[in-house]
Amino acid sequence: MPWKLRLSNRKGAEAEKSALLFMKQQGLTLLHSNFACKMGEVDLIMLDHSILVFVEVRSRSHSQFGNAASSINRNKQQKIRKTAAVYLQKYRQHSHRICRFDAISIDNHDSTGQNSLKWIKSAF
Repeated sequence: MPWKLRLSNRKGAEAEKSALLFMKQQGLTLLHSNFACKMGEVDLIMLDHSILVFVEVRSRSHSQFGNAASSINRNKQQKIRKTAAVYLQKYRQHSHRICRFDAISIDNHDSTGQNSLKWIKSAF
């Protein structure tokens, strides 16, 4: 049975949708969303010209435990790297590409009620 990811987190799905729209506006092309295997999951896999970009999307409603980007710890980074390796094995047509790991951080600013989106290229 193939690995299946279920997105039951509505806020997370909305954050990924916002991130995807933003990345497309920046000229990137979507290859896959929510690529999952038993090693982990990558939110967005995109092309930035010839560079293959693995994107982790994080959002935070409150800043009491830090901003969204700070939640991408070393363990999460390792899972994303391992998942990227599985992706490259499965989709060998991309194995020649330079790879980059980006992050999209979406934080809610309680005082304004608006979200701020930050694109961190080569986050790890």
